[in-house]
Amino acid sequence: MKILIVDDNPTNIIIIREILKKESYRNTVAAYSAAEMFEQLGIEGTGVKIMPGSSDIDLILLDMMMPEMDGISACRVIQQYEGLKDIPIIMVTAVGDSKKLAEALDAGAVDYVTKPINKVELMARIRLALRLKQEKDWHRERDQRIQEELKLAALVQNAVLSSAIADPEFEIDALYKPSFELAGDLYSWYPLGEGRYGIILLDMMGHGISSALFCMFIASVLKDTVNTYVEPEKVVQELNRRFNQLHIENQLVQYYFTAIYLVVDTKFKKIDYVNAGHPPALFFQGNGSVTRLETVCPPVGLFDKIEASTHTVSYEGEGHIALYTDGLMEVMEGTQEEQIQFLEQTLSGSHTLDKDQMQRLFFDEGHSQEREDDKCLVWIRLKEKEIGE
Repeated sequence: MKILIVDDNPTNIIIIREILKKESYRNTVAAYSAAEMFEQLGIEGTGVKIMPGSSDIDLILLDMMMPEMDGISACRVIQQYEGLKDIPIIMVTAVGDSKKLAEALDAGAVDYVTKPINKVELMARIRLALRLKQEKDWHRERDQRIQEELKLAALVQNAVLSSAIADPEFEIDALYKPSFELAGDLYSWYPLGEGRYGIILLDMMGHGISSALFCMFIASVLKDTVNTYVEPEKVVQELNRRFNQLHIENQLVQYYFTAIYLVVDTKFKKIDYVNAGHPPALFFQGNGSVTRLETVCPPVGLFDKIEASTHTVSYEGEGHIALYTDGLMEVMEGTQEEQIQFLEQTLSGSHTLDKDQMQRLFFDEGHSQEREDDKCLVWIRLKEKEIGE
């Protein structure tokens, strides 16, 4: 425990040091001006920058009335630095002016004692300030550990997302931006053999840790579910069954997720899909037409059983399919229909994904609400197999 005593009067410093010694606070250092205090704290000049290394001072007893710079002004300088602002400052003053004392507290001091110093009062205020600092340090360290764990969890969550595929007749890739460290959006795709691919995009209700954990549970069962059941309606029904196994007693919020699951068959040129309450996927065909893969059943997890039926769309030639979560729609203000029309116009044209353009249009900062939703765009390109391949 290291205490910095700041006073332009050496006698006052001696008195305070002796009081602290008798109470077993022996690790003290002295400064006779604001400039010397700044040097002790690692500040160059009067608030220019923090020098390398952090201060080991745990408490400052700061005289209010000093030449060159008074205690209130010096306190304001200290508050400019993130690494120093949590050091408790107790003002030591002979001034009884309540306005001055209020000004000192507003400047960042946590308490004050008056001269002549009453040692019982001084020690009581020091113990209180140090106790509050210890609690604040504990909370800061805990928050730091939580943030580190969240970053690690985000890396794990990102690792389960599928990598891009580029085959002669089929390409798929995605752009993704979570609103926080952890997200409630998930995309995956799986080669099913004979030119077929299973693709899913889902959006878990809510944000944060709980939604992310539900999302990770679904990720853990997806591969087995898709490869076992294959057909869209059976996959969605099985996910609903597995999700409902996560029954939590006294749950205040009922969690669920919207999803769209496709099986793209490049051999027979067809797309089988189920849309469970998700924004419609957009299928851009080579002839310039746009087909919406609309909702056909409720979101997953709302009901014990879910009635779903597979819908089929056939295609010829090249084309592309855009799957997206509602965070992408919110880039455009307006009704849901206006938002979807905007996406139809913006995502049309070339069947090849232009990542730079999509990044600028939808994922860069500056064109969405203060609290963004997760944003995800999955781009499926259907290609004509070249002769000889």
